Amino acid sequence: MSKTLLIVSGGIEAVPGILKAKEIGLHVVVSDYNPEAPGFRYADDRIIASTYDVRETVAAAEEYHKNVRPLDGVICVASDVPLTVASVAEKLGLPGLSIKTARLAGDKLAMKDRLVKGGIPVPWYKPIMSVQELEEVCRMKGFPLIIKPVDSRGARGVLWLDQDIDLQWAFNTAQENSPTARVIAEEFIRGPQISTEAVMVDGIGYNLGFSDRNYEYLERFKPHIIENGGTQPSTLPAFMQKDIADLAIKAGRALGVVNGIVKGDMVYGPNGPMVIEIATRLSGGYFSTDQIPLHTGVDMLKAAIKLALGEEIKPQELEKREDRAVAIRYFFPPEGLVVKTPDISMLEKMAGVYKIVLSVQPGEIIAKQTNHTKRAGCVITVAETREDAVRYARDVVAKAEMEFIIH
Repeated sequence: MSKTLLIVSGGIEAVPGILKAKEIGLHVVVSDYNPEAPGFRYADDRIIASTYDVRETVAAAEEYHKNVRPLDGVICVASDVPLTVASVAEKLGLPGLSIKTARLAGDKLAMKDRLVKGGIPVPWYKPIMSVQELEEVCRMKGFPLIIKPVDSRGARGVLWLDQDIDLQWAFNTAQENSPTARVIAEEFIRGPQISTEAVMVDGIGYNLGFSDRNYEYLERFKPHIIENGGTQPSTLPAFMQKDIADLAIKAGRALGVVNGIVKGDMVYGPNGPMVIEIATRLSGGYFSTDQIPLHTGVDMLKAAIKLALGEEIKPQELEKREDRAVAIRYFFPPEGLVVKTPDISMLEKMAGVYKIVLSVQPGEIIAKQTNHTKRAGCVITVAETREDAVRYARDVVAKAEMEFIIH
C-alpha cells in the first residue's frame, strides 16, 4: 500500500503540493473548512475541518488515521498553520516540528524573544498594551516605526507609522487583526528586504530561495505595507547573500528546527543582516512551489514531502542545477465591482510568462488594498536575465490592469 500524506490546506496555492504528492505516488488526504476548496479536486480523500482550528483538525485526522487509512506524514503548503500540522504529527506519532517550535513561529513576540536570547539580530521591538504606550514609544524612538499584530498573517494589520498617522486608529487596527488582541511595535530598518527559504536536514540548512522583495508601492498604499512581488537572482553582492541566508538558517535552529523548512523575512540594514520574521513552513505566493524550482532546478516540494514522511534526503538532491531569472508581480486594479477580468489565455502568450493567476471573478468587489489577501492576482515570468524577467512581468501587469473593467 502506498504511503498516505495529509496536506492541511486545500487552497489554490496548495494545489502544486497536492499534485506533487500524487506524482510521487502517495495517497493524498486534504483537509480544509471549505467544501469547495480547489485542492479537493485532486485529493484521494478529504477532511472537512478548519486549518486554523487545531483541535478540530487533530480530531478529524485521528479519526481518519484509526478508521480509514493510517497517515504516514502531515504537511501544509502555502498555508500558515504550522501549529496545526505539529499538533497532528505529535498526536499520531508522525515526523514533524515540535509543538514548542510551531508555537514560537506563530507568535512574533515569543519568536523575537527567543531569537534575541540566541544572539540573533532583530530590529528593536516592544509589545504595546495601549495607545498611550504607543505614543510614548513614538516619542522615544521617533518615526518611522512599524506596528503589527503579534499573531496574524498575510500582512493583516501591519502598518507604517509616521508623524501624520492617527495612532489610536493604528493601534486599534493592529489589535483588531490579532486573534489574541496583542500588538507589537518595531523599528523600521532601512535596507533591502529579502525572502529566503531553506530545507533543514538533521540541523544542516540548505538555502534554496533568495528573492529581492519588491516594495515599490509603499507610498501608494501606506500606511498599509503591501509587497508587490520579488525577483531572483538578487542584486546583492555574494557575501551579503551568504550572510543573510546563513543568519536565517541560524535563526531556524534557534527556534528548534532540525528537520523542516525555514522561511526568512530578512533585511540588510546599516549594521548588517537582521531577521524580521521566521516561518517554519513552505511559503505562499508560489515561492516554494514555482519560483524556487524555476530559479534553481531543485524540487523543493518533493524535499519537503520527504521530510514530512521521515524519508532520507541526500545533499545532492538540494544542489542548485539551474540559474534562471524569475520575477513575480501582482495585479492592483481600481476598487469597485468587477464587471470583466482580463483574458488569461491571451496574457499567457506574452513573452516570458510561466503562470498567471486571477484571484477575483466578475461580480466580486475589489476592496481597498489593506493586506496581501486583497491582491487581484499575479504573474510569474522567466527569462535569461533578471532585467528581462522584470520587464516581462511589468508588461503583463500593465496589460492586465488595463483590461479589468471595474464599476
